[in-house]
Amino acid sequence: MTHAAQVDTTAMPVGDTQESSRAPISRLMIGLGFLLVVLSYMVNAMDRQVFPPLLPNIRAEYGFSLEQGGLLATNFTLGMALAGLPAGYLLDRFRRKTVLLVSIVIYSLGTMATPLATGLADMTLYRVISGFGEGMQSAAIFAAIGAFFAHRRGLAFGIIGVGYSAGVFIAPLIGVKLMSVHGTWHSPFYLFGTAGLLIAAASLFLVKTALTEHSAEKVVSTRTYEYMPASAYNRNTIALAVHSVVSGVAIYGFLGLYPTFLITSLHYTAEQAALAMSCLGFGGMLALLGGWLGDRVNQRNLLILSLLAVSVISVCIYEAQAGVGLQCVFAFLMGAFGLGFIYPNTNSAIQRAVRPGQIGRASGLFVTSYYGTAAFSGLLFAALVDSFGWSQAGLLQVTALPLVGVLALAFVRPSQFNNAVS
Repeated sequence: MTHAAQVDTTAMPVGDTQESSRAPISRLMIGLGFLLVVLSYMVNAMDRQVFPPLLPNIRAEYGFSLEQGGLLATNFTLGMALAGLPAGYLLDRFRRKTVLLVSIVIYSLGTMATPLATGLADMTLYRVISGFGEGMQSAAIFAAIGAFFAHRRGLAFGIIGVGYSAGVFIAPLIGVKLMSVHGTWHSPFYLFGTAGLLIAAASLFLVKTALTEHSAEKVVSTRTYEYMPASAYNRNTIALAVHSVVSGVAIYGFLGLYPTFLITSLHYTAEQAALAMSCLGFGGMLALLGGWLGDRVNQRNLLILSLLAVSVISVCIYEAQAGVGLQCVFAFLMGAFGLGFIYPNTNSAIQRAVRPGQIGRASGLFVTSYYGTAAFSGLLFAALVDSFGWSQAGLLQVTALPLVGVLALAFVRPSQFNNAVS
């Protein structure tokens, strides 16, 4: 994907130890470090997505209402949103590796604390803490990898998206299985939290700062960016941020309550709902294709087509009353376009909408905009279900809302991206 590279020491924060004086990083260490980054993001996804398939049992144990359950299913994204802009600030002043390691520890401890909750208030707190760590990690990963693989940013983000989708695929199956074996929903949270701590320990030694601290200016130093807006908050980034807000509400509202919809409305068993959820994660593995396409075609148009696909698939999911097999196909397609195409391309497009030295702020803006209102998407979806039923709620939040994102994307000008061809 790229050749061995020397770190640009001028981009490193003052006061940090300069590892850049060492020999250039080898291909082996690039591959190993990148693999650990992908694995850490997979565990991030497992921590997030183990909650929805276990939600019916959690609600039964605590006596939570559907609205309270919907809030808990998605409120971790509030922590992610709160972390976005501060993480962008930290990434401009400290090593990305430091921010990355601290973030993994934070969300792993938050995950392990979730089963210790005594009620709604402290479970909400633990979920938000976990989300805060996940938001910090997201900003650190995408700033670091976006800089190192500047010429293949979409493909690199697609590979990371495959790791995320693998976590979405694995978490429901393992979570429901462990709950069945141990008779409690607690054990998956302890397992996934421990896995995160182990990956953080391995990353301390095996993820080199030559990978994480690379300078985007160094990679693209032969180009000039006078044709781009000087501010990181310009027409393109604002339009993409609006699209991110809309996508976050639609996709996370769907993710948070999809298993509950299958169990309560279509009368699936917990195992069948977990299978459908895993198919959604399997579809998300097409992020490799989505990211690859994002490097080669008009990214704005690719995002518009993906949003339209999500709207059509949503109609099928909530209107077809499909059996398990067909519902798994719909879930796969929703994962393919929602997780595999929209997520990595929105992320990389925001970074391409700023000058290379502003990647940290662009990464923080994406995290905040995508996850900010998504924190309440489950609560909104549950309120719509109570008022209109599952079918109409799905049409309002997952079918109609993406069309607003299409409107926002109409204001994006790819000719002002930092990868635009002169």
